[in-house]
Amino acid sequence: MNVSDAAYIAGLFDGEGSLQYKQAWERKKKHTGEGYRKAYAWRINMEIAMTDEPVIRWVHEVLGVGSVIKRSVKGTTKSGGKYKTQWRWRCTFRDAYYVCRLIWPYTQVKLHKIEQVIDHYDPKIMDGKVVNLEQYRKNMGLE
Repeated sequence: MNVSDAAYIAGLFDGEGSLQYKQAWERKKKHTGEGYRKAYAWRINMEIAMTDEPVIRWVHEVLGVGSVIKRSVKGTTKSGGKYKTQWRWRCTFRDAYYVCRLIWPYTQVKLHKIEQVIDHYDPKIMDGKVVNLEQYRKNMGLE
């Protein structure tokens, strides 16, 4: 991926995206037997949602991870028109970590959440909270 694509996706994510990074109790199926068990599990996912399908498809194609979901809204707007179809690109866990590492140098608004995901998976890259930008770009193949 070139630098301009990464910067553009970072801008899209800052404006239209969301990132969930939290730990919570979840019900999970038991490995043996029937029923469920409770687990304190991490939820890490990121998504970009908008009504412009070609842009979402392009993001999916360029990043090579995640999925694209079509979401139609029933009903009508206040003015009586139909709602536009929403398109969502979404990825989770290590795919989200991969994307966070790609867009980290170019993001502004959601930088704190992106750094939380990077810290979660790769604390050795972070020296305190400072990252050597030249080394990062070299490791990611952006130079």
